[in-house]
Amino acid sequence: MSARFEELGWSPTPIGEIALRRRTDPATGNDIFEVKLDDEWLMSSMFTVAEIELARIGLARLPGEALDVVVGGLGLGYTAATALEDPRVRELIVVELLEPVIDWHQRGLVPVGPTLTADARCRLQQGDFFAMSYGDGYDPHQPGRLVDAILLDIDHSPVHLLDDGSAGFYGIDGTRAMATHLKPGGVYAMWSNDPPDQAYIDILEQVFVDVVAEVITFPNPLQGRDATATVYAGTLAATD
Repeated sequence: MSARFEELGWSPTPIGEIALRRRTDPATGNDIFEVKLDDEWLMSSMFTVAEIELARIGLARLPGEALDVVVGGLGLGYTAATALEDPRVRELIVVELLEPVIDWHQRGLVPVGPTLTADARCRLQQGDFFAMSYGDGYDPHQPGRLVDAILLDIDHSPVHLLDDGSAGFYGIDGTRAMATHLKPGGVYAMWSNDPPDQAYIDILEQVFVDVVAEVITFPNPLQGRDATATVYAGTLAATD
């Protein structure tokens, strides 16, 4: 029987001290995995619906087979694991800034870590997603490589950022830079903890077609009510 609370990992990082914790839910007896950055709660395995829907909504827009997909932000891995459930995915590159987070998965400290590391289609790539967006893209082995989908789950929302490193990314210049790494007809989708932001929708509509902001509702047992998140999605117009 595991202890009711355990800190599984702690490391200093360029953006703060990050910690992985496991606790037992007294109501269900289930293990819950949580991540903190300094004093801020980043994510919990209790709340994965929106992360899962990010992958499903993004990939559902894509026709065809042999899809190359980038996930920005590894976290607890639920977006990446859901993407791998789609048999059309040929390769998945998960870009994560913080090496300790990759290490947690490689060591099997989080529930889906073994799933990601055992799948030959999946590569956990240490790197700065935002800097890569302005540069040669998300695959250091193939600079300039174009992909079918970019699924982003790093910041809390387009206006509530984890770190100054993404400042400006959600404006028109950053959005256009990111879109240059998509194939024609490719898809961008992003998770946000905030309600739909019309200003961000307006920016997306300058770069993509068929832009949506889908509200995801899920139960929050800690507060005894439903909670919501938003998944933005847009498609890069296909060339003639």
